[in-house]
Amino acid sequence: MISDFAGGRLTIDLGALQDNWRVLSAISPSSECAAVVKADAYGVGLAEAAQALAQAGVKTFFVAHLSEARTARAAAPDAAIYVLNGLPPGACDTYAALGVRPVLGSMAELAEWRAFVSATGADEAAAIHVDTGMARLGLDPEEARALFSSDGIGFRPALVMSHLACADEPDRPETERQRALFAELRSLLPNTPASLANSPGTLIARTSGGDLGFEMRRPGVSLYGSNPLPGRPATMKPVVKLEARIIQTRHVPAGTPVGYGGAETTRRPTRLAILSLGYADGVFRAAGSEHGAPGAFGFAGSVPCPFFGRISMDLVAVDVTDAPESATSRDDWVEILGDDFGVDDLARACGTIGYEVLTALGRRYERRYVGAGHAPLKEA
Repeated sequence: MISDFAGGRLTIDLGALQDNWRVLSAISPSSECAAVVKADAYGVGLAEAAQALAQAGVKTFFVAHLSEARTARAAAPDAAIYVLNGLPPGACDTYAALGVRPVLGSMAELAEWRAFVSATGADEAAAIHVDTGMARLGLDPEEARALFSSDGIGFRPALVMSHLACADEPDRPETERQRALFAELRSLLPNTPASLANSPGTLIARTSGGDLGFEMRRPGVSLYGSNPLPGRPATMKPVVKLEARIIQTRHVPAGTPVGYGGAETTRRPTRLAILSLGYADGVFRAAGSEHGAPGAFGFAGSVPCPFFGRISMDLVAVDVTDAPESATSRDDWVEILGDDFGVDDLARACGTIGYEVLTALGRRYERRYVGAGHAPLKEA
């Protein structure tokens, strides 16, 4: 098979994904723990992740686009599925046909959904998004107060929600201000379930003012093994393991420039392994080393092997001088992501965040799913 000769192999542990959801669910047992599976389930595969999470007990999923909702519906036929990016004009019939729920974040979206429900008698289930401090999507607080205090909604919303802006920095006061404002606004809809907490909000659980859980929490990146609270111990299991194939090794003397621009030069006799992996596969160019400034690492067994020079579109040079030749020969594998160097470690080496590392995982990898059964899926 062609996949047998892939340059990289990505192993996705669906059992770890399920275990992470169980840990997050247990933090606030009185609050439903949903799952965010947008962006192809943060790069691990939406269909496979949603199916595994549904098997574990997830009853509500959040995606960003209708195309994702279609895939999620096939994977989790009985789940409630919300589409975070709202209601495109003219899309009401498609939402109804798929049995998925728009997250309405503007007066125009509300008016279109209200008219559709009134004209067709369709299932009125939809969420209303209020902006409590992101200045992104959602009704502004004055719009929400006016709407919720009147009879103008025109249907019974299934959920009212907002999104935390700074919960990954737990000491910042903005989170408590958002919680208090959201609590005030949702009090105008006392019989409607409410959702505020994302991954960091789920993990910190409370502010000085009260519980962030409300009736539903919406963890995303933490499900997939990334730690959304920098500086605090990681509590989630790694979900992804990435390995890259060695396609060539070479011995070069000290003083040899390596890669584009000669941006890195060997300072000793060096053994290099050239990996079939590059920025086209989601290993960012910023992970390379330049002019003595270190970059990311791969691991040959337990031996750290630093990236050496600039990362190319399809290739990475790794210094394997200190690793045994028996583990670093042609067609051996170097671990890029795993227990020794996780998505957050690679993110730090690139000056970015674990979210970006996960969602950039490439499509050229051989993908292997382990840890939970999954069956072929039919698209809705």
